[in-house]
Amino acid sequence: MTFKSLRNIESSFRMVRLLTLVTVVTMTILAIYVINKSYTAIQREREKIYVLDNGKSLILALSQSLAQNRPVEARSHVQLFHELFFTLSPDTEAINLNIERALFLADETAYTQYKDLMEAGYYRRLISNNITQRIVIDSISGSFEDYPYTITTYATQIITRASNQNKRRLITTCELTNEVRSDNNPHGFKINNFIVTKNDDIETQKRHK
Repeated sequence: MTFKSLRNIESSFRMVRLLTLVTVVTMTILAIYVINKSYTAIQREREKIYVLDNGKSLILALSQSLAQNRPVEARSHVQLFHELFFTLSPDTEAINLNIERALFLADETAYTQYKDLMEAGYYRRLISNNITQRIVIDSISGSFEDYPYTITTYATQIITRASNQNKRRLITTCELTNEVRSDNNPHGFKINNFIVTKNDDIETQKRHK
């Protein structure tokens, strides 16, 4: 009778130990699941940005990875530089303002090209002959796999005189490196090794007076 009682106690102890082990494992799995879900929820909340709309109400915005938007910013940076550097009017102050803003976005290679054009009398002829120059960006292609980024820009340069309008094909290459963002450089890039690889005539049209 005593032996049977001992066996019952031992079976009960095994059962209790098994139930305790199952409970511990279950609670551990549950705790890991809750921690994981909480971490995911916190990450999602961090992606939410609330913007104050004219001091009246909060608008929900979403943040995204900087790397996802970098190619878009790179093309915008290159486009802005070309528009400032190559869009010129027959006004000294306007030319100087555009060139000054453009040079904030690039290294000394862009300044060297500007200086060469200035010494050759290019800007002086624009002003004296009342010539307007503007640029239309056709496409900007680049490789964002390797750093620094290599960019090629294809554009059309439109030079308007009193008697005619001349279109030129413009192709440039450069490298982009990351820079600190500022008011003068909002995209946080710098154009390096800027080279005009092609700048030749496409067509010339006479203007009617």
